[in-house]
Formats: sequence, structure tokens, C-alpha cells
Amino acid sequence: MDYAQARTRIAELTQLIDHYNYEYYMNDRSEVSDFEFDGLLRELIDLEKQFPDLAQPDSPTRRVGGEVNKTFRQVAHRFPMLSLGNTYSIEEIEEFEARTRRLLDGTSFSYTCELKYDGVAIGLTYRDGRLVQAVTRGNGTVGDDITSNAVTIKTIPLRLKGEYPADFEARGEVVYPFAEFEAMNRQRVAEGDEPFANPRNAASGSLKLQDSAECARRKLQFCMYFMMLPPDEPTAATEPMFATHSGRLEAAKQMGFKVQPYIKECRDINEIKAYIDYWDRERWNLPFGIDGIVIKVNQCALWDKLGLTAKSPRWAIAYKFKAERVSTPLESVSYQVGRTGVVTPVANLRPVWLGGTTVRRATLNNADFIEKTDIRHGDWLLVEKGGEIIPKVVGVDMEHRLPGAAPVGYATNCPECGTTLVRADGEAGFYCPNSDHCPPQIVGRLEHFASRKAMNLESLGPERLEMLYRAGLVTNIADLYDLTPERLIGLGADSAASIQQKGAAAIMAALETSRQVPFERVVFALGIRFVGEVGAKKLARYFGDIDSLMNATALELAMVEDVGEVTANAVSEWFARPEHREIVERLRRAGLQMKVETSQVVDRLGGRTFVVSGVFDNFSRDEIKTHIEQHGGRVSGSLSGKTDFLLAGEKMGPEKRKKAEKLNIPIISESDYLAMVDDAWM
Repeated sequence: MDYAQARTRIAELTQLIDHYNYEYYMNDRSEVSDFEFDGLLRELIDLEKQFPDLAQPDSPTRRVGGEVNKTFRQVAHRFPMLSLGNTYSIEEIEEFEARTRRLLDGTSFSYTCELKYDGVAIGLTYRDGRLVQAVTRGNGTVGDDITSNAVTIKTIPLRLKGEYPADFEARGEVVYPFAEFEAMNRQRVAEGDEPFANPRNAASGSLKLQDSAECARRKLQFCMYFMMLPPDEPTAATEPMFATHSGRLEAAKQMGFKVQPYIKECRDINEIKAYIDYWDRERWNLPFGIDGIVIKVNQCALWDKLGLTAKSPRWAIAYKFKAERVSTPLESVSYQVGRTGVVTPVANLRPVWLGGTTVRRATLNNADFIEKTDIRHGDWLLVEKGGEIIPKVVGVDMEHRLPGAAPVGYATNCPECGTTLVRADGEAGFYCPNSDHCPPQIVGRLEHFASRKAMNLESLGPERLEMLYRAGLVTNIADLYDLTPERLIGLGADSAASIQQKGAAAIMAALETSRQVPFERVVFALGIRFVGEVGAKKLARYFGDIDSLMNATALELAMVEDVGEVTANAVSEWFARPEHREIVERLRRAGLQMKVETSQVVDRLGGRTFVVSGVFDNFSRDEIKTHIEQHGGRVSGSLSGKTDFLLAGEKMGPEKRKKAEKLNIPIISESDYLAMVDDAWM
């Protein structure tokens, strides 16, 4: 195929694939089989590889992702993304409606009512019909450029259809439909990963993935809810349909956007309340999450007359649904043992339908919660589920309280190993002290050791670690480095976590890579009680090597900045146990890093505290924070009188600058900082 033929065929394939995508994702209609569609897409990919200068920026091949973005550039919104005023009160909706009528003083107008998606708000900029940028809400003034991930969402048009304004912004919500969310969670569990907590958080995290191909696999959806036209955009004046919010959304639908079909034009408060009542009942039957209703004045010309407050428009308001609450009998209380031995009580409930799912269990937090809530045997518990997936107990339904009902007593022994539970002074929970021989604590410690912020053993998820423990191959973290392919292959043949030759090779490769993990993360991975990621870093850098840390007294440990008496005692007691020292020695023999690299910390900043804000030329935000710590500085998340410098990159928020100036904190640039450490970058 020559160049001219390739150009013609690429144009044909692009038009055809765009059409099939539109019909499938917008109209739920499949005009070709998956096999035929995949064949067309593969042909286009191959042609674009062969003739790269013919590949268009809005080619449908970008939908599959593949671009890796290590940092998300912050950009300023052309138009601030204001938040809506929220209310849970119908009375306040009535006040909003009455105030609007009073301000418009006899002007004829209507409202639009629409569903308030429980997702992530983004803005899409289109010029001459092509998507040029996608930005998250951020703080309303500045957001993250997520264009590389947004193009993988099939319901975001890359090239518009029909007629459209030359320059405008489409605002909408990225949501994770329940079916796709649940399918992804099933896959994650099968692969040994932690499931996502809820669709909204999963959608937010997906948009910030560095690998756009992984974002494409998440099958997110975008639904447009607002069209932002520049003041000098002539379309609004020449096209009557752009004079109303509902007309703009109808126009957007013709351009190729997915627009919710549930929008209703309402004339008065009674119609608004009827719409709210209907969707308060029906929301659980939707394939995606909503958390309220948005009411807007429909006529765009009236928006300027109604004006804005400092944070939100006066021509719109959001009614938030109250968390659904049900009452159901408590059948029993069971207890779960976590990695650090903390025992969490769980209410086993008579199954009840709540927020679109059947609820059977809910946490009771700790002994104090049970006592304060006064939960008794035979009680009916009040359970809520708001925007989160996880239900929670919020009280007791006293109408069902039985005369003489006995209070629920907390467990006295570990439900897994039978050890007497203890409760340290100042702690809310009881815990099992049998840390080295209590099965869930052992497995929990293995999971912690393998986690991303510790040793990052990606191929060893919770299910596989549980399987290795049950098979007797691993009883502590050092045993992981005694594994061999021969001992792994064939394990769990009947489970989703089964290990075959490829899986065994991946595990061995991950273990090999972990030998290069820095010492501070090794300290964190040991799983010592009360030692978090920051504490492990402070201990590692203060003592420098594992022997100095192991042999430090509690008093010496407490001298480390931000390491209190409780943590110091926990570290001292952990290393005092011979079995723990043996684990450390085995990890040393396995080749793990047991000292801070001399190049890792060069104390040129003398413990000065920095707050980092903005975008930098030579570093990502995380990289520059690490660089500060490696040169003896401290990083804080907020400005205070103890802050020594505000390290400001491009697009730093104006509020931070104002606060720094108010507190007389020096504001330095990236170049100033590099000169301060006299680094090789200069």
C-alpha cells in the first residue's frame, strides 16, 4: 500500500470505527461483532505504525491507551469550576425557589432538574471540533491535565459531529458504572489485589493512573452536564437552542456527547419536589451512583442577573439525598483479627436491602463504640449507607429493645488462637499479643511486607500469600526468600490464585527486585507496631543501619524526631525477641538492604522544613520531596509558623502564596532550592 492509499484507508477506518463506537456506547447498539471491530482497529493500528505521520491526534487508536504519564501537569481553568450550594432540606429548596422568583421579579423562566452523579468532575476543552485538553476540578481554579487518560474513555468524543461552537468547554462527571466496578473488583481479588472501596474513589484513582492503557481497561464513562461558552462565542447569540441549559445539552447530544436522559424541565416548586421524590425512591435502580438532584434556572441569559456568591452560582443548587437508613435485627457479634493484632467486632445482621445491595454485616468499630451505643443482645440496629459502599451502624432502634436485654460484652480471648486479649492505656481497641503465632496476624504481616509502599511484591497478593501460609511454605516474611519455582508451580490448582510456571517466574522476579528496595522501606516492611512509613524513614536515617537500630535502647529510640515513647517501646520490644532477630538475619542473608546508602542522605539543609507546591522542571512533586529529605530537610503538608521555606513551582495556588506572605515565610524557586543544596543539577 502506497502513501496515498494509506491516507484514504486510514480516513475510512477512522470514520467507520468512530461510528461503531458511537452506536455502541451512546445508543447501546452493536452493528458488528467484537471480532470484526477488533480486526478494523488492528488494521488502523498497523497502518499508523507503518505511516506514523498520518496518525491523527484524535484517532480512535488512542482509546486503547499506552501513553505513560509520570507527572500530571497542573493547569489553570479558563473559567473557575465553582461548586454548587448543597442542602439536605426540602425547606431550603423552597427558599431557593422563592428567592429566585423574587430576584427575577415577574420574569418568565423555568428550571431543569437532573441527577447529581456520584463521580469525578472534569472539564473538556474543544477547539474546532477536536478535544484538546481534559482537566480535573482540582481546587476550582487549578486542576490536573489528564488528557492522556481522558481520551481512553469511550464516551468522551475526540472529534465532534455536526455543528458545534468553535471554542467551548464541556463539563461533566466521570463515573464507574456498578457492573464494571464490580467486575474490576472481582478481577483484582482474583489477582490477589485489594478491591476498590467504592466507585467514586475508583474513578478518581483511575484518572490519575500513570499508564493510560490501564485507565482504558477500567471502562469508565463520561456524562456531560454543562456547556461553558466564552463570552465572545457567537453561537449563543445566533442559535436559539443555546439560550437554555436544556437546549445546550440537547445540542451537545447531537455533537456526540453522552447526556443523561433523565433531565426534566420544571415550572414550579411542586414539580421540583415531585422529581426529587421520584428519584429518591428510584436511585437504587440506576446502573451508576447518584447522591442527589441538581436544580438550575434553565434560561442562560438570567444567570448573570442572578449572579454568584464567592463559591457558587445563585442560579443553581444541589439537593443531597440523606443516607438511606434501615433497622434490622442483630443476630450475633463476631471478631476479626488484623495484622497488628487489633480485634474488630462485627455485627452479623439479618439480611436487609440497603442502597442497592443486601447488607449482612457491619463493623462495630471497638469496645468503646459498643458501650457508648449501648448495644444489647436482641437489639435491632440502625444501619446507613450514604455515598460509600460500606454500611455502618449508627444507633439502636429502641422501639424493638427487649425488656431486660443484656449488654453485648466484648470478647476476652482471641477468636483465632485463644490468647487473652489486652488493651494498652490510651488505645480504643483490644488486641491479641500472640503476634508470631496467630494466623491472621501472620498473613496480615505477609501482606504488609508485600505491599506497594513496603517491598512491592506485585505478584504476591493476599490470596496467594494466604495460600502459601496454608500450604506451610511461608510462616514469616523471611520464608518468602526461600521459595523456589519448583515449590510454587502447581499450588492452588483449583483456585483463582493458582500458580503456574509464568506466575512462579513473576514471583521470583519480584523477590529478586525487592533486594534493591531502600533500607527505610525494609524497616517499614518489618511491620513493627506503631511504625508507619514516615516513622520507618526517620528511624532508618537516624541510625543508618539495622545493627544500630536493633541495639538501640528505648530511650535512644525516643530521641528520634517524631518517634514517641509508645513507638520507641514497641520497636525496642520487637527487636528484643530472638525470633525477630533471626528473621532480620535471614533477610540480611537473602540480600536485602540493611543500611542507608551513603549517597542517600547528605545533610545540607540542616533539618529545615519545606512546603512544596506547584509543578517543577526537574522533578515530579514526589521526587522533589524525596530530594529534600535526602539532603537533610523535612517536608510538611501545610504552612505554619514552623515552616522555613515555601518551595514554589509553576501553577502554585494563590492562597498558599498569600498565607506564606502573611506568615513571612520565604518563597523560593526550584533554582533557589538547587543552589541551596549545591546539587549536581546546577
